[in-house]
Amino acid sequence: MPHTETGFQDFPVAAFPYADRLRRSQAEMARQGIDLLIIGASADLQYLIGYAGHESERLSVLVLPRDGVPHYVVPGLEAPLLHEQRDLMEIVPWEETEDPVAKTAAVAGPAALGTIAAGDELWSVFTIRLQQAMPRAHWAEGGQLLRPLRMIKDEREIALLAEAARRTDESWEEFLTTAITGLTEWEVRDRLMGLLAARGLDPVFCNVGSGPNGASPHQTATDRAIGPGDGVVCDWGGTLEGYNSDVTRTAHVGEPSPEFVRAYEAVVAANQAAFDAVRPGAACQDIDRAARGVLTAAGYGDAFIHRTGHGLGLSLHEEPYLVEGNTLPLEEGMVFSDEPGVYFPGQFGIRIEDTVVCTTSGGRRLNDATRDLRVMG
Repeated sequence: MPHTETGFQDFPVAAFPYADRLRRSQAEMARQGIDLLIIGASADLQYLIGYAGHESERLSVLVLPRDGVPHYVVPGLEAPLLHEQRDLMEIVPWEETEDPVAKTAAVAGPAALGTIAAGDELWSVFTIRLQQAMPRAHWAEGGQLLRPLRMIKDEREIALLAEAARRTDESWEEFLTTAITGLTEWEVRDRLMGLLAARGLDPVFCNVGSGPNGASPHQTATDRAIGPGDGVVCDWGGTLEGYNSDVTRTAHVGEPSPEFVRAYEAVVAANQAAFDAVRPGAACQDIDRAARGVLTAAGYGDAFIHRTGHGLGLSLHEEPYLVEGNTLPLEEGMVFSDEPGVYFPGQFGIRIEDTVVCTTSGGRRLNDATRDLRVMG
């Protein structure tokens, strides 16, 4: 293939933005002193070449040198799936009786004597075998290399995240028009997942916690029937072209108690305080402190038991993380959740979560579903 001086061919329009991402990855490798990057099936792979790969016992990896042409070592039976990636890299198929680790080491060439970064989601069995095949290499974490690239979303990524969020908001607004008394948490989960699918999203997850079950932040649905007096925490989302939505809303069945209303209003205020603190240059921990300060002042500091937010993109949880101790400054294009909550074991829980993008002028919410406390039948 004819290649430019950068080691890549002249890419057709369809290959972008992946050609640019590969180039920027190589520039970051040069900055960090990495000679070779090896990525298996993962969100990292999808980010770099537009193909997430197939996780199986058959080795399939992108081999990206600091200089030169990327190669993809792939089982021969899967090679036809990469027809859209052939303009980005050399395809190196291996047959069932061949050793894919040896092929990968051969592709690595002199880089096998330098520093190799392995993707964070590369299976340990593959990493160990590759290390045995290239024993003179120094190994590093690939996540640290790709983090500064994946954290900053481009316009298309933000547009996909915004559209996924909009459709997820619509699912909540429709959900609020129906009664849920007598339904199990599983049935509520299935309803929300169905509403996502009806809007063209691929449903990924839905956690539903009612009454005392809502006091567990990662509560999964159960057979518990929902009834009057229950707060209901719903945390759900889906993907659009691989990009995730992630939203949490809390409703109440029947009139809520004054205690529930007071706690709910404090969580809404904390959500707003975190949003107001978003700006380029603000440390991640500052966003957490803003939300936590509101809840602490309201007497709920001990009930807020998790970080304020996490990055969102091709992975449901990715960097940056909005947590005490993280001094990483926010930058324009970072996308993350804003999700303060309070949890009272044996009683109820409340969480409000939006997806937020950092812009030059502050934060921009991608979720507009009502944050008002809604009473459902």
